[in-house]
Amino acid sequence: MSQARKAKNHRSNRLLAALDPDDFAYLEPHLEIVALRRGTVIYETGDFIRHTYFPHDAIVSLVNVLEDGRTVEVANFGCEGMFGLLSALVTRESFGRYIVHVPGTASRIPFEQINQIRNTRPGIRQIIMRYGEALLARTFQILSCNAAHSVEERCCGWILNMQDRVNQEVVPLTHEFLAELLSVQRSTLSAVLGRLQAQGLINQRRGAIAILDRHGLEEAACECHVSIRKVFNRLLPQPNSSA
Repeated sequence: MSQARKAKNHRSNRLLAALDPDDFAYLEPHLEIVALRRGTVIYETGDFIRHTYFPHDAIVSLVNVLEDGRTVEVANFGCEGMFGLLSALVTRESFGRYIVHVPGTASRIPFEQINQIRNTRPGIRQIIMRYGEALLARTFQILSCNAAHSVEERCCGWILNMQDRVNQEVVPLTHEFLAELLSVQRSTLSAVLGRLQAQGLINQRRGAIAILDRHGLEEAACECHVSIRKVFNRLLPQPNSSA
């Protein structure tokens, strides 16, 4: 087993950590830890969904591939969630491309297994339903954010969001990925990041962003990052959390 796989366990994923001990013990024998490398396409549009994934520190994007070859990100998944189940309950076909943007590990389980367990274990079904509601709420908030807030405010929010997921000061966040998240040109993003660096909030590195002043970033961000975090804390409280 690689060093990367040793560093994480199934409970590194928030959904799996939220399960009560009996439900987790029932699910655990069917889970395996896999490494997800940057740039790996897990599913292409139309592919048959074979596994459901619960990321640990990896971040995976779901992108829509347009006829002219351009891609638009429609969702992304990290340690707070899962992918490869809720969108494939009927056809079992991927309706977009799932691609790894931040490398790391994930727990995965055969689709048939998780679907059967979901139908027979009310506690697991409840956690999945709660995540589905949180994911919908996040999508609602992001759509509102894109329409109402500045690129700089949204940029700060996404950097904070990514740090929450990987839980480290240096976030493996490329300019390409961040520009895609914000739906802006690279030149626009470069100008925004330059201003944030000049203010002493971040330090740009090759393929990563170091957060120097989290409080300052929170002050510069719009309210959406906090709103989304509150929704997830309410629907999927961390173990031993009173949120």
